[in-house]
Amino acid sequence: MGDSLQIRDVVLTAAEHDFSLRVYPAPEPDGTVLVWLHGGAFMFGDLEMPEADETARQLAARGTTVFSLDYTLAPLDALQALPVPEPIEGMPSPEQFSASFAADRVRAQYPVASLQVVAAFDWAREHAAEFGGRADAVAIGGASAGGNLAAGAALRLRDRGTAQPVAQVLIYPVLHSVLPTPDAELEAILAELPPGLRFPPEATRAINANYLGGASGDELYAFPGGHDVRGAAPALIVTSEGDELRPSAEAYVGDLARGGVDVAYVKERAAIHGFLNMVGSPAAGRTADRVSSFLRERAGGLA
Repeated sequence: MGDSLQIRDVVLTAAEHDFSLRVYPAPEPDGTVLVWLHGGAFMFGDLEMPEADETARQLAARGTTVFSLDYTLAPLDALQALPVPEPIEGMPSPEQFSASFAADRVRAQYPVASLQVVAAFDWAREHAAEFGGRADAVAIGGASAGGNLAAGAALRLRDRGTAQPVAQVLIYPVLHSVLPTPDAELEAILAELPPGLRFPPEATRAINANYLGGASGDELYAFPGGHDVRGAAPALIVTSEGDELRPSAEAYVGDLARGGVDVAYVKERAAIHGFLNMVGSPAAGRTADRVSSFLRERAGGLA
């Protein structure tokens, strides 16, 4: 998409760390606002990756003002555990995330990024009207590790007892420190994927432990799956059919439903983890449409 948006960066501070968010004002705002978090195994990713930039542009074009968050990343100690990436047309490789690998980048483990999401949500509510948004129509969302951070922040805000997000949007999120075991149907799909597109248990354990930094994997706000989530914000959850993380998201759909939380669930057929990084992919376009419609629906319910 073009560069007609009046994009600007804002520096904030939370949990004793500076971080920034990039504002993508909707040219024709519908009142909805989304605090958005990219993925990257908690260790890498930046505001330039398609999962951040292209997703924000797509949603802004549909009427949602997006605040894309450059949260503090975890140390790179688990980088060796990641599968060797497969070259996929339209999807960036880890080496392309140059800013997130910068040697002078300050890094921190849980709960720093989690607390930054809450601070960004508060800032978004305070400034929503400046960009054609409504303070009562601010949602939080993210993809993969960003989906984890969004879900945890939604529960922090629930427990704080003040303003809550109008919705949470979780795209192929990781919500358990130990992933649920794939069923036979998913195992058959995963068996057809190259090794670099999978998340074997040992890799996931290393990535999650690196993020936790000694905190318990049962910590509610770090990995919300399997906890009491009653009173959380209404959720849209989108998964990829060929994704080791799918059972985690599907289990969380059950957690939300049992807790009386409104939840919409979509499984993108024939999609793999990280499809928002594949610019122009049909799955990414459909997801932008769904997110936009969901946010308008939830915001309309407040009118």
